[in-house]
Amino acid sequence: MTPGAMTSARVTVAEDSVLLREGLSRLLVEAGFEVVDAVGDGESLLRSVAERQPDVVVADVRMPPTHSDEGLRAALVIRSRWPEVAVLVLSQYVEERYATELFAGDTRGVGYLLKDRVADVETFVEALHRVRGGGTALDPEVVSQIFARSRRAAPLAALTPRERDVLALMAEGRSNAGIAAELVVSEGAVEKHISGIFGKLALPAAATDHRRVLAVLKYLEE
Repeated sequence: MTPGAMTSARVTVAEDSVLLREGLSRLLVEAGFEVVDAVGDGESLLRSVAERQPDVVVADVRMPPTHSDEGLRAALVIRSRWPEVAVLVLSQYVEERYATELFAGDTRGVGYLLKDRVADVETFVEALHRVRGGGTALDPEVVSQIFARSRRAAPLAALTPRERDVLALMAEGRSNAGIAAELVVSEGAVEKHISGIFGKLALPAAATDHRRVLAVLKYLEE
């Protein structure tokens, strides 16, 4: 589905900073989304989803009362109770544990981005459209840290440099066409690399986004 086809998506924003909450809401409205609610804590977020029935939720990881992981906990509840609602979680810093929990199980319609990405409006909006359409969005910085920590893992070490490039872009949620454009290669070449990646990582070859992301996320637990 193209971004233009989803510009009327209903969004609930969850951010405890009033300034950031209002700024994010305004950004989304200007991008064509309908912001149906804007709340400041995890409990309010859950009530909003139950009452307003948004298509997608944008939530900060850290919210009151402890400012630890209330937003993430609320996102996990939403994933369980309302699986049709897409979730895009924002974090100030890279927390691989949060990505692990968020992407556990079905990874369709879920994203994890650093707050800095919001400043790149085009990238942020594209990620939101992607998760709303049932895809995934994983911050490139998270992917980089996974690779850095997993260099000695035998399956990952078996990948060629180009396969590693393709895998990193897959983990961000890029389509085959998007990967091809980024690496300036043909889609056929991308498909060949993906087939090789799945084989070396002992994952059944499949075109769906959630299986593609698992090719990287499996290393989060190592």
